[in-house]
Amino acid sequence: MSVAKVSELSCTSSKSFDDAINKGLSRASKTLRNIRSAWIKEQHVRVSKGKVVEYQVNMLVTFVLDD
Repeated sequence: MSVAKVSELSCTSSKSFDDAINKGLSRASKTLRNIRSAWIKEQHVRVSKGKVVEYQVNMLVTFVLDD
């Protein structure tokens, strides 16, 4: 039987939501082993002078604990 844990992450990018997701997962994988999934909980943009300047995602990352 496996036991999993969920951590919530917030990640930003000046390029896109996809880039923010990939940056967050890349960083998480440096300290979390056995990442199995990510659920994108929220997406936000920051706007300046009528243009999007930053993309932010809040996601839940699920990873399986070592035996």
